[in-house]
Parts: sequence; structure tokens; C-alpha cells
Amino acid sequence: MDGILNIYKEKGYTSHDVVAKLRGILKQKKIGHTGTLDPDAVGVLPVCLGKATKLCDMLTDTTKEYRAVLLLGVETDTQDLGGTILSEHPVTASVEEVEQAILSFVGPYEQVPPMYSALKVGGQKLCDLARQGKTVERKARRVEIFSISIHRMELPHIEMTVSCSKGTYIRTLCHDIGQALGCGGAMEELTRTRSGRFLLEEGMTLKQVEQFRDEGLLKERILPVEAMFEHLPQYRCPEEFGNALKNGNPLKVSGNSLTPGDYRVIGPEGDFVGIYHWEQGQKLLKPKKLFFL
Repeated sequence: MDGILNIYKEKGYTSHDVVAKLRGILKQKKIGHTGTLDPDAVGVLPVCLGKATKLCDMLTDTTKEYRAVLLLGVETDTQDLGGTILSEHPVTASVEEVEQAILSFVGPYEQVPPMYSALKVGGQKLCDLARQGKTVERKARRVEIFSISIHRMELPHIEMTVSCSKGTYIRTLCHDIGQALGCGGAMEELTRTRSGRFLLEEGMTLKQVEQFRDEGLLKERILPVEAMFEHLPQYRCPEEFGNALKNGNPLKVSGNSLTPGDYRVIGPEGDFVGIYHWEQGQKLLKPKKLFFL
């Protein structure tokens, strides 16, 4: 199977667990996920099948949206309630002060990744070092919080929706909000509600994937690779480009009918080939990402 499945990751599974289980369900090895979710978190996890695994890096880069519950007054080693409590403090800030502190994080933001993360330093995962009781220096990374909507504030609990760039740790955002308020904070719950075009309400559990498979309806739930590029203009190749396409070569296009940018290239028989970039000066469509190989 080739394409993308919108999986609803349930609590208790790692993203790697989901991939491993899907390999068993679908009886195919070439499967990859598009962005790690913590075991205690739930929600949208796009999974790429077959040729679509070439999309994994592109889908990881998309905007994410989360529904989170922040608990003020507590700090843990993992920055969520699954970790060991390091300190507890009274929450003395007013509702207005808490709201102001939360909204101050909207915009570009230098975020220090947590020790309990899959990032590597010196070839070792931070989480492995953390489990050994080690703490190493981490460089702050530029992320961006596009918006924060506060839905419920019953201090010390705050429920909010966060729209953010790739690489943002919501656990760390909760921790940093707590630091800004001087009382500490930790993430209590997390649901990823959107990853790029994939929405929570359209996600399938692993059990549902099995059911659709058994009923012969699963292919209807797989998003084709080409659908990820519907926003790009299409270029359909004439017959004489057949060999160049098969060999992954640039395509020499005569005339000036194309404008600079990326194109969704279709073969002479109507099959999706890949994404090409038009080089105006050279009159060439150069392959950028091929999906037929």
C-alpha cells in the first residue's frame, strides 16, 4: 500500500509502537511516522506507507495544533505529570496575570529542548542520558507559537489550544509558562488535534484500521501521495518524455508556458511521477522528489 493514514494514537503507545503494530496489521515493512508523540499523549499521527515514506520529512515540517492542560504550581523532571515531582509552589498569580503570561509566548520563541526527548547530543539520545541521571547542556532552538486560545481556567488548571511550528515541545511551553509566573508548571494532558492537513476527527485507531482491512475498505481511507500536492500546478508529460521520466532525468520543455516554481508532474499514462522544479533560464523541469522509484 502507498499513501498516508491518519492514525489516532492512543495513550500508552509510542509512535514507534504504532509503526510496529501497523507493520503487522498491513503485512508490509515500509512504514514511517511523521512526528513523535509522547506515550501519554494522544491524537493525530500521520503514518506514511510504501512510496509515501519519502514524504515523512515534509510532513514532519508542518504546523501542529494541540489541546493541552497545564497544571501550575508543580515542576517535574519530565515537564509533565508522568515524571518525578521536583518541587511544588503555591499559585499566587491572578487569572489576569496567568492569561498575560501565557499569551506572552505567542510569536517566535527560543525554547530549550527537555532532557526527556528523543533529540541527540553527541550521538546519544537525551532521554537515555536523563534515565542515567545525567543532564547535559542543550542549545535553545527557535520555534514559533502562532496562537494560544485559553478555553478553561480553574487555577491551578488551564486548558488551552496551541498552534505552533515544527519542533515545539508543549511540555516545555508549560514548564516555561510556570517559570514566567514564578510557581512552576507541568503538562497534565496533551492531545494533538491537527498535523498539517490531518485532523483529529478523521483519525483512526489501530483497531479501526484492522476492521477496515477485514472489510476491504482500508484503501478508501488511505490518502494518495499525489493528494498532498493538489495545491501545485500540474504538468502532464508527452509520450516523448517517457524514457527521461523512467530514468529520473530533467525534462527539456520548449516554449514559455511554465512559470517559475514547483510542479506536480504526471506521466503520459496519467500516473503521478513526482515533484519537479521549473528552471526558467535552462528551460528544464528538474526532479525534486520522485515517487515512482
